[in-house]
Amino acid sequence: QVQLVESGGGLVQAGGSLRLSCAASGRTFSSYTMAWFRQAAGKERELVASIRGSGDSSTYYADSVKGRFTISRDNAKNMVYLQMNSLKPEDMAVYYCAARRGLYFYISASAMDYWGKGTQVTVSS
Repeated sequence: QVQLVESGGGLVQAGGSLRLSCAASGRTFSSYTMAWFRQAAGKERELVASIRGSGDSSTYYADSVKGRFTISRDNAKNMVYLQMNSLKPEDMAVYYCAARRGLYFYISASAMDYWGKGTQVTVSS
């Protein structure tokens, strides 16, 4: 069982930055692919970024965030981060941390094993 708790959301002006954090429980955290998803009002949940585990740490980014967002993990602290720069109004959504055991790049929301409750990111124009 893995429990995930997100933090770091808030209100930011367009062009600003936020860093989301996800604290994970569980002794096998390092073996999980971790991901950030987001869901805007009236839209489906979409994959934003993922990072592999098991010493790989390869990453995947949605085209809409490439060059602006960076996902990282600290296995010693059981933490995953999403650094978001140059935020746009279209980035506004609830952001969720999710986990799945194994090595993946692109992964669908339906395939994730564990979810956090989400943190709201609001971007004002």
